[in-house]
Amino acid sequence: MKHKIAILSDIHGNETALEAVIQDSKRENATEYWLLGDFVLPGSGASRMLTLLHDLSATVIVRGNWDDCFLESISGEIDSDNPEDVYIARLSQYLDENLSAVEIDFLRNLPLYEIREVEGLKFGISHNLPDKNWGGALIPASEQENFDQLFIEDDCDVAVYGHVHHQTLRYDSKERLIINPGTVGQPFSWWDKFRRDVRAQYAMLSVDAQGISGVDFRKVAYDVDVELQRAKEAGLPYIDLYQEQLEDCVAHTHDTELLAKINQQNHYAEDVKNYFNLD
Repeated sequence: MKHKIAILSDIHGNETALEAVIQDSKRENATEYWLLGDFVLPGSGASRMLTLLHDLSATVIVRGNWDDCFLESISGEIDSDNPEDVYIARLSQYLDENLSAVEIDFLRNLPLYEIREVEGLKFGISHNLPDKNWGGALIPASEQENFDQLFIEDDCDVAVYGHVHHQTLRYDSKERLIINPGTVGQPFSWWDKFRRDVRAQYAMLSVDAQGISGVDFRKVAYDVDVELQRAKEAGLPYIDLYQEQLEDCVAHTHDTELLAKINQQNHYAEDVKNYFNLD
């Protein structure tokens, strides 16, 4: 039997990009889906987006760091004096207002790491490291020893991870395969000329009785204007930042000075304090 596994990661609330990727994967006759986390935020995708994912009947789903940021915020783990915390919390407020308790529990109960066996090959699947879904240890230019940490079980043959928003195919020090499908909803590159490519990314993994017969890194065009209009109609906070991210592949998640200015202009800290009953 030939397996065609669509690997999707880092949707980041970009429902329009997700729709395009799902359509492309169906045209490519995907037989299975693996979802690698960071489903939500900073885009406006909420209940309807999670329904799209649910309808895929994915065989693997793991939790990303942005999913955890949302869950931590709605649990009250917020420093209202920290502009980055306010940014995450105000976006989380928006999302909390647009998800059901069942949908939030779905995110909360996802694992960090899964094992999947296909045609005798054992795949270890995580958002970032198997026990840590955040941090920069696995950016493409990292040391080889960092990538070796993906293999926490000696009999694993392939590691699959997301998080860093770069489509990657490489090996660990024992020549076991490592795959990163890139990002559905938030393309990014440090190289300026690549940053103009705003297409949604995913990977199609083909496995047959002899092993891995192909890894197809796909890029799918979608209507950025439609996504932006959806976000505006949904009342997404920080809409100007989201527009810049969609159009120019620039994110300001850690731009404390800019976030502080926007928070003050829009009274987002006060919103967060009131909504989450912070002292």
